[in-house]
Order: sequence, then C-alpha cells, then structure tokens
Amino acid sequence: MTTLKEGAKAPAFTATDQDGNKVSLSDYAGQKVALFFYPKDNTPGCTTQACNLRDNYDALTGHNIAILGVSTDGQKSHKKFEEKHDLLFPLLVDEDHKLVEKYKVWGEKHFMGRTYDGTHRTTFLVNEEGRIAHIITKVKTKEHAHQILELWGLL
Repeated sequence: MTTLKEGAKAPAFTATDQDGNKVSLSDYAGQKVALFFYPKDNTPGCTTQACNLRDNYDALTGHNIAILGVSTDGQKSHKKFEEKHDLLFPLLVDEDHKLVEKYKVWGEKHFMGRTYDGTHRTTFLVNEEGRIAHIITKVKTKEHAHQILELWGLL
C-alpha cells in the first residue's frame, strides 16, 4: 500500500502516546526504530503482534531498536491496551490520521466481502540516520520480532 521507498528519509512526526507524552521520531536519532502501524487496539491480530514485540522486547532493545506503535485509536484506548497486555513501548495516537497519511498506510481494505478504509498493517524499520531501511508489508503477527531482527541482520 505505501508508496514510500526503502532508502528514503522517514517522514518526521511528533505525536502523543498513551501516557500523554510527546514523542518525535527525532527523539530516536542515532538509534534504530521499528515503527509499526496496526489497525486497532485489542483486536486479535493487533494483540498478537503487540504481545510478540513485548515478549521479545529485551532482544530488540538489546540491539538498540526502539519500538513505536501507531494506530488511529485514541489515548484512552491505547492506555487500556497497554495496561491489559503489559506493553513496554509507546503507542502513538493518530486520531487525525496525520501519521497514517504521512506514511501512506491508510486506504481501502477488503474483509469478509466488505470494502472500507483503514490502516494497512505495515512496519517501517528506520535506521540511525533516519532513513527507511526496510518496509514490512507482510507482517507475521506471531513472529514479528523475528522479522525485524532478521531484516536488520541480527539473527
């Protein structure tokens, strides 16, 4: 779905997380970032993906990879999601769709014979210089951390 390309500068942003903190991509300069866009808090696939990243948090952060989640849900929803599943990373609020539009992951989806607009599950791996090193469009929710580590050549 996204038209962004590997090697391009990752679009800059500042957003609020589940705790009301302002988070900017520039806060992570000099560090790898796994920026994952997901459709909705507390849904089966999104929960599986977030919990896989939580369960592999030490392996990811041990390789200097920061994890940032983004959905169009609000701060209260993100906070409930974080608390229910003991998530260890910021979940960025994008109710105004600025981030999903900027990263070009919002668009037409099809499910059970229905067509609607929504977030396409996509992860951008941003390198230490702020460039998109890899884009994962076929996210395996049960093994997402493995995908990330493999693409960074850390397995």
